[in-house]
Amino acid sequence: MRILVLGGSGFVGRSIAELAAARGDDVTVLNRGRADPPPRVRALTGDRQTPGGLDALGDATWDAVVDTWSADATVVAAAATALQGRAGHYTYISSRSVYVLGEDRLVPHDEPGYAGDKLRGELAAAGFGGPLLLARAGLILGPYENIGRLPWWLNRLHAGGPTLAPGPRDLPLQYIDTRDLAAFVLDAAATARTGPFDLVSPPGHTTMGELLDITNEVTGNHADLRWTDPDTIIAAGIQPWTHLPVWLPPGPLHTALHGSDVTPALAAGLRCRPVRETITDTWTWLTSLPDGAPHRADRPAVGLDPQIEATLL
Repeated sequence: MRILVLGGSGFVGRSIAELAAARGDDVTVLNRGRADPPPRVRALTGDRQTPGGLDALGDATWDAVVDTWSADATVVAAAATALQGRAGHYTYISSRSVYVLGEDRLVPHDEPGYAGDKLRGELAAAGFGGPLLLARAGLILGPYENIGRLPWWLNRLHAGGPTLAPGPRDLPLQYIDTRDLAAFVLDAAATARTGPFDLVSPPGHTTMGELLDITNEVTGNHADLRWTDPDTIIAAGIQPWTHLPVWLPPGPLHTALHGSDVTPALAAGLRCRPVRETITDTWTWLTSLPDGAPHRADRPAVGLDPQIEATLL
């Protein structure tokens, strides 16, 4: 297939471009050129937020387009309109954040922030006018992560010593490995699959205990995990998700993020690798980087201040 990835140098976009090239597809990526592209792809430079940002595409055609944009939806609208009649299929990488917390309905069209941007991105992608897949991903982990969630835990447990482990140990987690997301998207493009799909592992794919136990093992068993109940953590002013990445205490928000029914996606071919593989491969990638994991400038830093952790323990 001839595939165009709008993005293609970081995290999900890179995983898609890399897998497509490994499968033998003819891959083109368009981005601002701030990072080296994956091997065996054609790299075009363009800033989609500026006039003429798509000019490098010329009049070329593709079998499939994958758009990873996550901010202002006018950028998605411009690409979808420009590629009308020039591609056989369009995928927009969206998010399960488009749902109202704990409900099956979507957030309002004027919802501010990330959720609203993703929903408006979905609506803008419809301007493509052809087969459209909306990939509503949940928590994404794996190599190339530039948000910092799993990399933070890997580095923290490698540092070792008494380590705050947020309980309960059997707290179920759902996420999707970036490479499994890439495989679903590429397979769906090849079969012209359309519609929205919630893309995350089945409920109970892993637990907080398994995630941290394997992370500790993979990084050398340096950490003494001190499992702590959620009320104690919250009372100490420690913020779920940001101070302790991935973790949310039991409650409505946790249920919304980690209680998804993904039966349609599984029936459509979604396959999720074991959590050990995701952790091991992310650690291998992370330790290969001379300057540590990259971090997106538009996302806040995550992680717990060592002194706050020590005080609570």
